[in-house]
Amino acid sequence: MATNEDKIAQYLTEAHALELALVRTLQAHIAMTPSGEYRSALETHLRETRGHSDRIRRRLADLGRAPGLVEFGHGIAQRVVGQLLALGKAPLDVLRGGSPEEKLLKNAKDEVATEALEIATYDALEQLARQARDDRTARLAVEHRADEERMLERLRALLPQLTAALVGAEVKGEPTYDPSTTGAAQAARRTGRELERTAEELGQDAVHAARSATGTLPKTQEREEHRQPFSGYDELTVARIVGRLGGLTPAELRHVATYERVHKDRRGVLDAVAQLQERAAAEAEAEQPVGG
Repeated sequence: MATNEDKIAQYLTEAHALELALVRTLQAHIAMTPSGEYRSALETHLRETRGHSDRIRRRLADLGRAPGLVEFGHGIAQRVVGQLLALGKAPLDVLRGGSPEEKLLKNAKDEVATEALEIATYDALEQLARQARDDRTARLAVEHRADEERMLERLRALLPQLTAALVGAEVKGEPTYDPSTTGAAQAARRTGRELERTAEELGQDAVHAARSATGTLPKTQEREEHRQPFSGYDELTVARIVGRLGGLTPAELRHVATYERVHKDRRGVLDAVAQLQERAAAEAEAEQPVGG
């Protein structure tokens, strides 16, 4: 017979799976959504959803509950349900009939359904936790549900605007969809700029290697592992460094990791860099067409 703790672990695992599915969905929908109020809502909720996922994972760890086979099965099933409800397949979304304006409206409707499912999941989790006198899990459920309810309200408020855009495009012949401002287009431009910077840095590294080999390297052009990633780096605390990482390019993050390993090797800095690099890789993967 299952205990209260067993059921709480099961529902935490299901909530975690839903949040992971929604991360993928939001990344996909952001990729095809032009800049504006709707995409701003998606981007805000993507940050919240990632936070939810991390917080649930930590709560499961605090409870000493790695997902077992049964809980794993529940989690996988719930994740599949979340993906199906949200149609979290951005590259496949282009196959959904109608204009781009209609695709955005359908995406928003799918997101409304997903938010309702998450709210119900957190309703159940809160009640389970309260009956088990697990105040920390109950508080987690309440706080996460508040974010989902706020997103649901925001999405519903956007539906008239998205519907009006659909009518303008398909009935009045006045499309407003601008593919050049979608998340995918803007990400591609950022990637292009980063590639240019990386190529420039590689060129500088080649010059450095040649000068180093001939003994003509000026003292100011130290090797990357001996050059501070930014001014005053050695005097900054881990918290201050981590606070600056979000604004760095992939090449700059690599520089931080290289320098940190050689000098202080602080786990807090290295873990934060690794997390940002993994997140960037996941976002890049989500923007790739299926089968590409």
